[in-house]
Formats: sequence, structure tokens, C-alpha cells
Amino acid sequence: MKSELILAIDQGTSATKCVLVDPQGKIVAKASAPLGERYPHNGWVEQDAEEIWQSVRSAVAQCLEQPYEGKIVAAGLSTQRESALIWERATSRAITPLLSWQDQRTVGLRERLAATGVEPMIRERSGLPLDPMFSALKLNWLLDEINPDRTRASSGEWCVGTIDAFLVSRLGGRQVAEAGNASRTQLMNVHTGEWDDELLAVFGIPRQSLPQIVPSLGDFADTGKLHPALEGVPLKAVMADSHSALFAHGAYEPGQVKATMGTGSSIMGLTDGKSKAHPGLCLTIAWDCGRGPQQALEGNVRAAGATLRWLAGVFGITSDEAASLAAQSDSRGVCLVPAFNGLGAPWWDARAQGLISGLTLGTDKGALFAAAVESIAHQVADVVEAMDASVDGIQRLLLDGGPSRNADLRATLSSYIARPVVHCSDAELSALGVAHLAGVGAGVWDWNALRRLPRTQQTTDASDRAGAAVPARQRWAHAVAQSRLPPACPR
Repeated sequence: MKSELILAIDQGTSATKCVLVDPQGKIVAKASAPLGERYPHNGWVEQDAEEIWQSVRSAVAQCLEQPYEGKIVAAGLSTQRESALIWERATSRAITPLLSWQDQRTVGLRERLAATGVEPMIRERSGLPLDPMFSALKLNWLLDEINPDRTRASSGEWCVGTIDAFLVSRLGGRQVAEAGNASRTQLMNVHTGEWDDELLAVFGIPRQSLPQIVPSLGDFADTGKLHPALEGVPLKAVMADSHSALFAHGAYEPGQVKATMGTGSSIMGLTDGKSKAHPGLCLTIAWDCGRGPQQALEGNVRAAGATLRWLAGVFGITSDEAASLAAQSDSRGVCLVPAFNGLGAPWWDARAQGLISGLTLGTDKGALFAAAVESIAHQVADVVEAMDASVDGIQRLLLDGGPSRNADLRATLSSYIARPVVHCSDAELSALGVAHLAGVGAGVWDWNALRRLPRTQQTTDASDRAGAAVPARQRWAHAVAQSRLPPACPR
């Protein structure tokens, strides 16, 4: 008999990736299609929805061109979160650009809404702080631009939502939003798992324009529009990318926390709902496997790998060269707070400004690169401290993503959080997680088999250096406080 294979697509910010996974959980083929971003104004970040669709098709085609043995029985889709757009319901044609999760054009709108006193209600119902990162403010801005009277949205002619819903629509599936992605819009009540009328009213989003919220596991669409070889292959699972990575780690129980490091960083762990969440954390839906939504706590860091890429660009070198230089250097008391678009968790300060502190005449570029790498560890450690106040029994931190391959970063982070970090070096965790869930839906694995799948892990334990890390953490806290001071002059 031919092996039963799962095709998984990971639609990310900088690229769309596609993998084929065999019954042993191994990737037997993979491909990637790069994506660009546009920056029309300061703080604006957009992507072209049609380019994203074509990147999905390209990644799938490249993956299927590679030799493999077996039969593809199901597909899964993981996607970037919070990025939002509007499309035509009847044709699935995108009407607007995709406003990236990084986009900050709605800072002013956020301030005006906060001044009305609605922020506590929004936080309680959505589980999320009122922040430009989430979809609701983006969708409000888009509708104000192209449908201010909301006639087309209210009639259902236009659909609003996140990239998962748009791609499922493009496949010819229903107009649906997966529960985990829907929970990142700030329009869903995180306690009921349904669109919330009061949130919709605050953000000016007609209910008729929204797709239906559905579980992460189900029959979403046929994938034949992606490639002729996929005709009849069902899309069985959809997940948000960070949630999918948590699933791939096998972190199915409260107290298991992971940090996915990429452009930004997502620190996430399941919660039993018994402890009060730290105010700097988000309450979100990790996934719904058909047995009801599973809640998770999360902290979002806006700039992780992006910080090193930015500084490497300033000096005209590659990110790998920058990481190598950082490993050979010491920050010498320099702190780099990468508040390029404000600060995320646990501060949620959209007005914070990036800064470099601790400069002396002895500061060289090696110290700056070391400070950039340390900024990733500091920000993750800030969120882990908030997690400790919300979830009992966090014994270690699971790591994945590009920056987590940096051994010096792992050791620094371990010293900052005073416990081991466990790096999962399996490639493409965001794709693997949704492949695992799709495989459950297709009968390739049951839950016990999922737990037994091999995972390549490496533990770094520098917790004995936690005392020496205290001064660095104190300098960091002071630098963050400086970055959050009201600016003396307008930008």
C-alpha cells in the first residue's frame, strides 16, 4: 500500500511554504515562495492578496514537482494572523490590500476609542488589549476608506476577515473563519467562541460581512484549485501559524509554553482557565478540534528577527554575518529596545519609541549586534515572567523559529528566565502542526500516535548564570521605561 501523505501549507509574512509529511511525521518534500511587503507611509505595512494566493499555488507546485512516494490524503493550512482584508463574497476577489499584523496606521483610531472608555469591555470580551496589531481596527479603517456607509458590507456583498478565511474562500469553500484565527480579530467573544455584537458595534463591523466561525478540524474545501494533482484532496485543518507551532511541539497541556521566533515572537501556552491572566497577556483560542475551543495565554513581541535584519541592513551585511559578529562580541552595557512600531507584550504601548541606550566611546558595531540579539531574549523573558504570574508549573521553555537556532541566544535566554530552554530543530513547525491535525482528521494518526511522533530537541540550561543576568535585566527594564516616555518632540 502507498503511504498516506499530508500536504501542509504555511502562509507566512515573508514567504509561503509547503511540505509533504509522511506517516512517521517526517517531511519528505518541501518548497517555498517568497513574498514582499509595501510601506506606503511611515508605519503602514501592506501585502497584495493576489500575490499571496499565487505564492500558495507556487509553493504547492514546487513541492509536488519533487519526487515522493505515497498518496496525498488530506491537506492543512496554517496562516499569518491578524492581517486583514476585504474581498467580494461571490467571486473571492480581493478588494483591498492585506493590512499586515505589523501595520500601525490605526494608532490614532485606537487612541480615540480608548478615550471613550470602552477598552476594559474590549479586553474582557475579546481577551485582547486594544491595539493596532489586531484585525478589528484594520477592518474599521478599510471600511471607512471604501464603504463608509457600510452598505456593501451590511448586504453581505463584501466579506471582511483574515487571510485564512480569504484563502478558503478562494479554494471554493464556504465563507468560514477558523476559531483560532477568529480569536485574533478582536471581534470574537473569547468566552463564547462567537462574534460579539457589542464588539462589532464598537468597531463598526456589520455581522453580515463576517464569515462563520468554525472549528480548526473539518471539511473546509477541496484543494484542486491549487494543483490538478490535489483534485479531491480535502483541506481538513486550518490553524493560525503560532498556534500550529504549539501543536507541533506536542504541547497539549497547561504549563507547556513555547516561543516561536521569527520576524516577531509569539510566546504561548495553554491555560486551564483557573488562574487570572496577567494584564500584559492575551487570552486567545489555540484551536478547536471539535471538542470545544481550547484557550491559551499569549504574549506577542513585535520585533525579534526583524531587529537583527534591520541592524544588519544599516551596516550593509547579512543577518548571518550579524549573528556571527554578535556571538563574538559583548554588548558592554548597551541596550537596544526595538520599538519600531511600539511595544507589544507585556507593555502594549503603541506610542513607545525605539532607542539605543548605554552608548560610550568604546561602543563598536559588535556591541550593537550583541545588544540586538539580547533584545530578543529580554523581550521573551518579559513575557515568560508574565506567564509565571498566570500559569503554574512552567518548568522549561520550548523554542522554534529561525532566531532560536542561535546557541548564544538560547543560553542568554535560559539565564534570563532561570530555567532550561528546549530548542526543537525540526524544520517548519507551523506547517507540521497543521499537518498533524489534518492527519488526525484523515485517520493517519490518533492522539496517542501524535504524542509518539519523534521531535528533534536540544536542551540548553544556563540557569546557573541567572544571578549574573540580573544586572542585564535591570538595565533592560530601565531602557524600556525610557522608550515609553512621552516624546519631547513629535515624530
